[in-house]
Amino acid sequence: MTASPKTGALLVNLGTPAAPDSKAVGAYLREFLGDPCVINIPGPIRWLLVNLLIAPTRAPKSAEAYQKIWTKQGSPLLVHSYALRDALAERLADYPLDVAMRYGRPTIESALERLSLRGCERVVCLPLYPHAAASSTGTAIIAVREAAAKLDGLKVEVVDEYFDHPAWIEAVRAVTAPALAAQPVDHVLFSFHGLPESQVRKADVGNSCLTSDSCCEPLCNTNRHCYRAQCLSSALSIATALELRPGSWSSAFQSRLGPAKWLEPSTVNALTALAQEGTKRVAVIAPGFAADNLETLEELKMEGKEIFLEAGGEELHVIPCLNADPTWVEGVAQILEPHL
Repeated sequence: MTASPKTGALLVNLGTPAAPDSKAVGAYLREFLGDPCVINIPGPIRWLLVNLLIAPTRAPKSAEAYQKIWTKQGSPLLVHSYALRDALAERLADYPLDVAMRYGRPTIESALERLSLRGCERVVCLPLYPHAAASSTGTAIIAVREAAAKLDGLKVEVVDEYFDHPAWIEAVRAVTAPALAAQPVDHVLFSFHGLPESQVRKADVGNSCLTSDSCCEPLCNTNRHCYRAQCLSSALSIATALELRPGSWSSAFQSRLGPAKWLEPSTVNALTALAQEGTKRVAVIAPGFAADNLETLEELKMEGKEIFLEAGGEELHVIPCLNADPTWVEGVAQILEPHL
């Protein structure tokens, strides 16, 4: 009988600059925004836009933002990713495990090389994005397969998005419920990473994408691969698990870049509207992020709070991401195990 090939697992997250300074942030932005899956315009125009305009102007400001959240151990995203890897390695002790960043370090190629050196002939890769989009899961899949092609004989399998996986829903509920119990609020806002509408439409298979406010609800075969439909579906599942009353929660999209039309409503506008309507206490959940990072710690917890308070709100609580919570460690194990 032929022995089964040794299987390992690789967790892939978005990435982080190596340091909170303009040089490192600029390098990170050029790699990130230079990806055609992120800014889908002709290559020469994208190069000019990123290298001569966006990176030089955004790097100093972004570096200041990173300095606000940087820890003694380094980037929060990387710190939490390593913690998740280490905890998961104990849970899945029979399988070599590593973590990689789509942009920055540790690279996907170096992580696959390490797993190959540990004897792996097959690697199951899990992009740590619950929802599918060309600029997240799509580019991660491309990078994994390109890196694996350079390693003779290494086979890779990429696990699909997990926006409706019961283990992920339960992990979000388990992290969120105690926080809401400790700090009761009037409204819960689910904040997902925004996308340009043009990118969302590319996943449309029924010519109905963004044709009405309700085109993404309910989730069905026609819209199942739509990023917005997946986000709204997972918000409903989490709200149901948390036993939130109808009307006591809503969804929005954050982190916009450039003049293109993005998914609505924006998180900034949603927070402003809630405050102006008299909602005093709001909790923000960002379930699309597996680990706390610049978008949750600075954009939501600092900028979001300032916006909400200036508009008349009184309390804004940003719920921590799953990070390396034990329920999420178990959740990742349950997502991976059928593929190992």
